[in-house]
Amino acid sequence: SDVCSSDLAGASVPLLGFGNILWKGMKESIDKNGLIGLFMGGFTACAVGVSAALIFSYLASLIFKPKMKG
Repeated sequence: SDVCSSDLAGASVPLLGFGNILWKGMKESIDKNGLIGLFMGGFTACAVGVSAALIFSYLASLIFKPKMKG
């Protein structure tokens, strides 16, 4: 069976893209700053994406009434 069939592609693409951004950021930072770049690079590279996700989820919680399960 094909892992990335059309019905599963939506669930796999964002995770691969996020990992790729983390890796590229860490690689560039390690080349520039040495071993400490291992910890700095990923945060710098993906800060915009994570910030956007937090902001949009907060706005969605203001528009739609969040409920606790259970």
